Amino acid sequence: MVKISEKPSISSRERFISSGKLKINIVEWGNSDARPIVMLHGLRSYARTWDRVASVLAKNHYVVALDQRGRGRSDWGPPSNYFTEYYVEDLKNVVDGLRLEKFLLLGHSMGGATSLMFSQMYPSYLEGMVIEDIGPGSSASSSGADRIKKELKQTPRLFRSRTEAKLFWQQERPGSPDEAIEQRLNYMMIEGQDSKMRWRYDLEGIATARLNPDDSKIPDLWPPILKLNTPTLLLRGGNSDFLSAEIMFEMVKSNPNITAFEISGASHYVHDDNFEE
Repeated sequence: MVKISEKPSISSRERFISSGKLKINIVEWGNSDARPIVMLHGLRSYARTWDRVASVLAKNHYVVALDQRGRGRSDWGPPSNYFTEYYVEDLKNVVDGLRLEKFLLLGHSMGGATSLMFSQMYPSYLEGMVIEDIGPGSSASSSGADRIKKELKQTPRLFRSRTEAKLFWQQERPGSPDEAIEQRLNYMMIEGQDSKMRWRYDLEGIATARLNPDDSKIPDLWPPILKLNTPTLLLRGGNSDFLSAEIMFEMVKSNPNITAFEISGASHYVHDDNFEE
């Protein structure tokens, strides 16, 4: 196992790119002339979740991470537009705005679903993909999907202090190191002048979309998986409640372009829980 420095050594920069009426914030690392990697976070995350990953990849690559609509510094969209088709549209607008004609695409959870659907619609853009802990049925029928829905319903809208908010995250993500918890506090929340902590992302809108009872809003990931014609690395957390080992093996068997690895000791939040592996 290669030991990785805990602190990013390569500086980042941010800017906005338009996607229709919304401004999408992107974070960039590395030389823009290098081989590009575009990274998509999960349902309630943010571009900076990739800081440590980017600190390694940006030594040889141009790395771009999106604050997807409703998260981080990006504009919020209407609740009716927090579905995969709109995330795919945002990704297309961002890469076109950056004039990226060929790139690697890395997506975690919701970002992985967006990546797979993008690969079906715009395969010529992709040099390869990394899909982190999502597969067919994960968002609809897994115990992890049930957990996420429960969390969305029960998430407090306000915390009286940073200490109270940190305790919340420690209980929600018991396997995550303290550094990952602190990052969530810094990029998912805002501390007001009253010292109370509020959410930076559109919790109400995202929850409304994710709790929508219409299963047709959840994309079927088998068609893009079967059609994949680019090398794809599938990562599963060894303790994941979201992507089962059975589905992982089915994905590998279904398409010779897919290679899979389990990351030991990691939950659904793979790059948080066991970054070095």
